[in-house]
Amino acid sequence: MRKAKNLQTEADLISTIQVAPTAFSGFAIGIIAVNLIYPKIPGNVANATTFAFPVLYEVVDFEIEQLFEGSKQIQEQVIDAAKKLEKQGVRAIVGACGYFGHFQEAVSEAVDIPAFLSSISQVPIIKLGLKKEQKILTLVASGKDINEAFFRSSGADLSDCIIREIGTLESFSPIRWGKTELDNQKLEADLVKVVQTELNRSAEIGAILLECSDLPPYSYAIQQVSGLPVFDFISLINWVHFAVVQSKYYGHF
Repeated sequence: MRKAKNLQTEADLISTIQVAPTAFSGFAIGIIAVNLIYPKIPGNVANATTFAFPVLYEVVDFEIEQLFEGSKQIQEQVIDAAKKLEKQGVRAIVGACGYFGHFQEAVSEAVDIPAFLSSISQVPIIKLGLKKEQKILTLVASGKDINEAFFRSSGADLSDCIIREIGTLESFSPIRWGKTELDNQKLEADLVKVVQTELNRSAEIGAILLECSDLPPYSYAIQQVSGLPVFDFISLINWVHFAVVQSKYYGHF
């Protein structure tokens, strides 16, 4: 694994610097994204302005249904994308869809940098902070493709979660079916309603996880109505970035 170096002082800049042989640099996080056309607003993993740091995208081209089901036909394309990002110098790799978790082990074994392909990988640490009887309300894009094996691929336990599909919402259809016009206000209202319904139905919900990489724009609204911790792809990616790009601390005491 290439050793990463953070350039934070003048002394760092005048020292000997060795980097990967790439045409550009400064992208610590590499993101594998599916070639889909729909509005990607700030907060979406596929919108670069979501992040307070540079990210590098590598696009894969297949039907989203193949990703949902974890088709072996697309595995090599996902692995190749990860290898390309690694070669271009990123320090860690993430996915832009929770269902990339199907290929977590294959990608981790294929590259020499950390890979966290699915937001579902946060389940164990979220559960750790909850009471024994509490569950994680998990909003997913495709309910029929959620099963124990899929969760295990990301190191998670399905029994820790209450699953609620949002892919069938009419307001979500522009994202699901690749339309270019999105009623953002309606989608936010619908997601809030879904969460409120589930909270009224179950008193054991202690946290919320948004599987879908298109849902972080609505995390704030969901937290406002629920009062609960809300985890999403951005909480995962920020956590990974913090680990691979450490900074010195300055202050006073």
